[in-house]
Amino acid sequence: MIREIITYPNKLLRTKSQDVEKFDEELHTLLDDMYETMIAASGVGLAAIQVAISKNILIINIPNEEDIQDKNDLIEAINPKITHKDGVQVFTEGCLSVPGFSEDVTRAKHIIVEYYNRFGEKQTMECEDFLAVAWQHEMEHLEGHVFIENLSFTKRQKFEKEWKKKLKEKK
Repeated sequence: MIREIITYPNKLLRTKSQDVEKFDEELHTLLDDMYETMIAASGVGLAAIQVAISKNILIINIPNEEDIQDKNDLIEAINPKITHKDGVQVFTEGCLSVPGFSEDVTRAKHIIVEYYNRFGEKQTMECEDFLAVAWQHEMEHLEGHVFIENLSFTKRQKFEKEWKKKLKEKK
């Protein structure tokens, strides 16, 4: 089932998500719905808070060399923690909760993440480049942050002004 993606400045996006304690059917349904929602919105990652569920859950499915989002490459991460990060990279990011806006963000180039899969089995992943960016972006959502908070003061002010104008035009 495709769920509604909440958008900035929805206050829920500022909520710190809680750890998942039960790896059950309800969790599996949420993960399946998140996948359908992300694909329908042409996204590469989605945190549960973006569908108004404040749980430490995120999914990532970046396109492969053929530019295809293969479901076999889908990462479903429950209660993820970054245990190591190093290096620096700048990547132009967008967000399904801030549609139509993208900006350069500086992040770690290389990270190691520990998380649980949908069955409660512990996983470790080491990654860099775009996949590392996706992880860091989605994990910020779990902490109650949106990528625009990483922008410089000037860029942030410009964004806020343009975003308010865009919201007014929608009404």
